[in-house]
Amino acid sequence: MSATGWFAVRAPLSPRRKLILGVVSFVLPLLLWCGVSYLPFVWHPQVLVTQAGDVEYFEPGMRMDRAVFDEEVVAMKEAGQIPPAGEPANPVYLPAPHEVARAFYTAFTTEPEQKDAPWLHESLWHSMKIIFWGFLASSLIGVPLGILCGTYSAIARVNEPFIEFFRYLPAPAFGALAVAILGIHDGPKIAIIFIGTFFQQVLVISNTTRKLDFGLLEAALTLGTKRLRLITRVVIPGILPDLYRDQRVLLGWAWTYLIVAELIGTSSGITFFITQQARYQHFDNVYAAIAMIGVIGLGIDLLLAWLGRHLFPWDRSQGKH
Repeated sequence: MSATGWFAVRAPLSPRRKLILGVVSFVLPLLLWCGVSYLPFVWHPQVLVTQAGDVEYFEPGMRMDRAVFDEEVVAMKEAGQIPPAGEPANPVYLPAPHEVARAFYTAFTTEPEQKDAPWLHESLWHSMKIIFWGFLASSLIGVPLGILCGTYSAIARVNEPFIEFFRYLPAPAFGALAVAILGIHDGPKIAIIFIGTFFQQVLVISNTTRKLDFGLLEAALTLGTKRLRLITRVVIPGILPDLYRDQRVLLGWAWTYLIVAELIGTSSGITFFITQQARYQHFDNVYAAIAMIGVIGLGIDLLLAWLGRHLFPWDRSQGKH
């Protein structure tokens, strides 16, 4: 097989092939969703009643299991009464793609059903602030500590055994304690984002720091570089591109803790919007809100990747995938 073929091992792809494969990665699941939504023979376990006939408890717009509907049709025919009519349908919790696409617009333009509830854009902005402050606090402590642990074995031995233990503790388990200490508003939510990313951050960054060529450290020490200058002039510049990529990955982890964090104390942010829409069975809005989280997260990651290529043009690993 050619070294530049589609399945060449670790070979860089051309910009055109990157674009094609990137589009395909989204098109394939979308086609599957369309098949499930629009093709009755794929998966339509329910029936949407269009005419109730003589069935007393049937109403137009009602969804029910196909087996129950078929039983009522047979019963009405045997009794010489008007049978109900309906069309294949999926459960209400699985809206079609066009319904979710419409909800992307209407969710921003439709007033919340609950009085004084925030609009979607207000909920999204609130969630992004929770992510920002939680991850910023985590990074201000985790990045320096991770670099120190990766550089000095004694510091690593003092910190990493406990951090290894603590990282296995689920962050949501500290929800009640965070509320007791920080109150019921944004404090405990930021704390959960912090707990969920800090301990992982220290270990990931320390491991990245250890990958720095030890020869560089030896040369710097031989030339008389002191401890602080060793960190600022040798270690940090040497790991900066990898450190930047680590932060991009860890920021994604922060987003995964968002929903759990916002359920602690008073419900807020995008979680509050999702919960309210699910309560009124507006699942098209639920899917739209979940998709918006993905779009925002992916958009931020692509922006950071683009910025990284300009900040670290010497990094050969940039843009290879």
